Amino acid sequence: MAAPELRGELETYLQSLNIETICVEHPPVFTVEEMMPHLQEVSGAVTKNLFLKDKKKKSLWLVSTRHDRQVNLNDLAKKLGLGSGNLRFADEAAMLEKLKVGQGCATALALFCDKDQSVKFVLDSDLVNGGHERVYFHPMTNAATMGLKPDDLLKFLKETGHEPTLQSFD
Repeated sequence: MAAPELRGELETYLQSLNIETICVEHPPVFTVEEMMPHLQEVSGAVTKNLFLKDKKKKSLWLVSTRHDRQVNLNDLAKKLGLGSGNLRFADEAAMLEKLKVGQGCATALALFCDKDQSVKFVLDSDLVNGGHERVYFHPMTNAATMGLKPDDLLKFLKETGHEPTLQSFD
């Protein structure tokens, strides 16, 4: 399924949960650096998202942090009890299979596609506890950025069966 159909599906799903969003359309972007000039006017926290795999257990992880955070994969693996050196970037084929998005489009909002809850979700605790008006993610396409209230993000995650592991990235 192509991005426009998936975005429409996501928007319909969010509406069914009474989640209000705002959206900024922009050219396709593949890095946070490319995206930020298009989001100068937004109020809240912009995210970056990493799709990872545990090399031992072969489990998949989606990690969403504030865009300005450094993510040390060895430290994160230790905090998650996976052992240092065991988290790696997952390949695009796994992301397409589980989240229906490709490179540059990783997003917590794609978890609604993970019907069997096989992707574990790690969320920067600052995104929900940092007093942000909204948190921003790609809506199944890297040609837009969608903002929703932190409480609505938690409602979305609960409805999709993805209880987040809250992690500090300070």
